[in-house]
Amino acid sequence: MFLEGIDGEEALAWAKERSQRCVDKLDPATLSALTTRLQDGLDTDARIPMPRRRGERLFNFWRDAAHPRGVWRTCTFSEYSSDTPDWQVLIDLDELAETEQENWVWKGAHVRSPEYDRALIRLSRGGADATVIREFDLGTGQFVRDGFHIPEAKTDVSWVDIDTLLVGTDMGADTLTDSGYPAHVYRWRRGTNLGEATLEFSGERSDVAVGGWHDTMPGYERTFYHRSIDFYRSDTFLATPTGPVRLDVPEDCSVSIFRQWIFLNPRTSCFDIPAGGLGCQLFDAFLSGDRNFHQVFTPTARTSLQGLNFTHNYLVLTVLDNVTTRISYAPIDTPWAPQRPLKDIGASTARVAGTSPLRDDEIWLTYETFTEPTQLLHGQVGGDITPIKTAPELFDARGIETRQHWATSSDGTAIPYFITGRFPEEGELARPTLVHAYGGFEVSLLPGYYATRGISWLEAGNYFVEANLRGGGEFGPDWHAQVVKTNRYKVWEDHRAVLEDLTQRGYTTREQLGIRGGSNGGLLTAGALVQYPELFGAAVIQVPLTDMLRYHTMSAGASWMAEYGNPDDPQERAAIMTWSPLHNVDKQRTYPPALVTTSTRDDRVHPAHARLFAAALEDALQPVDYFENTEGGHAGAANNAQVAKMEALIYTWLGQQLQASTLSNR
Repeated sequence: MFLEGIDGEEALAWAKERSQRCVDKLDPATLSALTTRLQDGLDTDARIPMPRRRGERLFNFWRDAAHPRGVWRTCTFSEYSSDTPDWQVLIDLDELAETEQENWVWKGAHVRSPEYDRALIRLSRGGADATVIREFDLGTGQFVRDGFHIPEAKTDVSWVDIDTLLVGTDMGADTLTDSGYPAHVYRWRRGTNLGEATLEFSGERSDVAVGGWHDTMPGYERTFYHRSIDFYRSDTFLATPTGPVRLDVPEDCSVSIFRQWIFLNPRTSCFDIPAGGLGCQLFDAFLSGDRNFHQVFTPTARTSLQGLNFTHNYLVLTVLDNVTTRISYAPIDTPWAPQRPLKDIGASTARVAGTSPLRDDEIWLTYETFTEPTQLLHGQVGGDITPIKTAPELFDARGIETRQHWATSSDGTAIPYFITGRFPEEGELARPTLVHAYGGFEVSLLPGYYATRGISWLEAGNYFVEANLRGGGEFGPDWHAQVVKTNRYKVWEDHRAVLEDLTQRGYTTREQLGIRGGSNGGLLTAGALVQYPELFGAAVIQVPLTDMLRYHTMSAGASWMAEYGNPDDPQERAAIMTWSPLHNVDKQRTYPPALVTTSTRDDRVHPAHARLFAAALEDALQPVDYFENTEGGHAGAANNAQVAKMEALIYTWLGQQLQASTLSNR
């Protein structure tokens, strides 16, 4: 079908016409006012410029009204600590894009350590995952003439030394996996052509991706290779003079190596480490055959390991306890010692924003709630940690509270969710309510302060719900494993249970209830639309997967078969057929209105998923609106202006469908 051609003239005309039709249906005054307010919030100079320390300097990427594409800049810690840091701009992306006549979108910088003298800059055309990589000299503040340059591809790269890279990229025929990622690792030396790089390691074409990295920790310099067999199974290899040696750990076990230690986080128990736990052993002893691991973290039914970080002298763990964060630490010399709490952060979401293990015990933390803006803290593990910057309050949160409830899924599993809003002390409890959910890939949904949501939805008196469905990582690997492949249908049972619980508790009604999700969450909301349309009043379906009988042949789809199943396997195909949204559109049922969105430049989830689903709903005479952004990649937007436009469009559309309070009638 013509809609499957990403840049086909007919497909783009179809998308443009429907996108304009969608905008024309919205109240222009509300849309314009909300877009302006959202962009003002996104561009405000009062935001926290989140830093990354590299040596003695801090680096930050920043977008604002004057720099919509953004600037990469640097300053010292003392300058950063002031109210008005003296930033040195290294790369002005707007200037670069204009000079080169390219639609550049920033995708990050890989700074060489421990020298911190060069960086590999990733630039994307229009926000796609594929990037161009260029070498940048931090001393001169210029791109290196005739330096390392890797053409547009989904590239994996690591510094070995000033003149050597480990590279996995598109080198021609048979160099990519079926998922479109590198299948080989090459050693590329300065002064030679990329095509002359030496092959170091190879995986299989059926792998998701293959990569290599060089550990630059002084005294522990080592090279490793990694095969992602599927999304949850992998092999790690150590480079030796006689060739790569596979580390003898189960394929479903995550491996972290820091200085003298190897840490294992298995999905199923191994070496007496429980599933979801963390164990450690001396790396040299492990290589010699010792499998006696120390227990560092043991999960419970309601706790899960979310993060592992290191400073010079400490191991730092981030754990979820009933979907609330706690961070603790132990000496790196005895990581199994009893953990000490890092800081009392209460019932909020805390994250480790950065450490400097090559330097000292510095740590950067953020914490936030649904109604409290992000606060950035800085200090030393084992010492003082104090607030250094606080984000502005961008919406009126007075009287807004958060409650946690548990719904009961069809098989009896308790499903937690947070609901946030102004709860009346008396009178009618029901309000327009928006439910966001994801339910996949071990992604944990945590409380967070989002100005776009607060301005567009919460401030007006509506409710917002974050649902922690199975498939996420909130309660460890089993919480995810219960709903993969042929058990995928349970995600919708969990979602349905939350929707029913909300109406049973009186928070909302079917007509006032909206659902929203993107990517895998877009699959969730598209599936909800065709499975239980009678439970809600509107659905927002962003960058979704919908054609689940062919998803593994489109863009990066082959990499997700461990999650959804293989459509070429008869048993798994039969299961997928029961919930694939595109194949279950029904002309005989009545669906609530749906808004389907995507990006032309999305090279992760093919835009045909969204196009074909919207077209199928049209053919079935179901109410559907469609919007396709020509930029933005899988994120759906490439800059603050596009984010503001997209969020204003979604919330204005929701307000009209659910008769919710909006900016124009507060």
